[in-house]
Amino acid sequence: MKVLVVGAGSIGKRHVRNLRTLGCNGILMPHSKFVGENWNSKQDRLREFDGVVIATATQHRLEIICSLASAGLPLYIEKPLFSRLSDLEAIAAATEQVATRSMVGFMMRYHRAFRSFASLDLSGIYAYNFEIGHDVRKWRKNWNFSKSYAARADGGGVLLDLCHELDMAICLFPESNKLSVESLGHPEFPGVDFCTRIALSDQCSRLGIVAMDYLSPVSFRRMSLRGTDVNLEFDFISGQGNLSYGEEMRRIEFAH
Repeated sequence: MKVLVVGAGSIGKRHVRNLRTLGCNGILMPHSKFVGENWNSKQDRLREFDGVVIATATQHRLEIICSLASAGLPLYIEKPLFSRLSDLEAIAAATEQVATRSMVGFMMRYHRAFRSFASLDLSGIYAYNFEIGHDVRKWRKNWNFSKSYAARADGGGVLLDLCHELDMAICLFPESNKLSVESLGHPEFPGVDFCTRIALSDQCSRLGIVAMDYLSPVSFRRMSLRGTDVNLEFDFISGQGNLSYGEEMRRIEFAH
């Protein structure tokens, strides 16, 4: 299998490494080179590939998604899918023919622990929390926030960057609706949120909080569920937590 990865930043390079580890032929192409090629030469090259990963900065994706979808290729698009609602409408129209063979990269929903929790009977849950605090320096060497995509109002900010937790909440409780959104910013970065809290509720009288944080000096990623039958505390970084059914509590662990 031969897969084109458009976007030569840290995420694109990681996709290429992962593809090659899986035995696929991952080919990296910078965003500027893809946009710079004329459409006829693009079509000729795209016939070589079985699929495409789009890992550019969010604000640069619309043209790329539309041109690749018109070539009939299945797409893996890094999250978030868009930064403007008008882009979402255009993307939905352009990808209609390949949508069932494509996906957005919300990969935490495939985490072994999360899939196990999703299989539980959650009908009695009345409150839930998802939290992430992100120290990017742990996995991006020489990373500088002010020079990164995250510091730009168009496509950056913690809400777009760390939206896995919001996706997980919606996966477990798909009828959730927004109650409120509160964010902290900084005068030197107008339009960029550094710390955001989203309050959710649904028709089953559940209350939820999704919290995303750039300001934490240490990384954390955890979830909790409170219910009449099921209670859960889980740390995705350590892979450990506690799960109780009624009066029975057990320690749970998922190896990385």
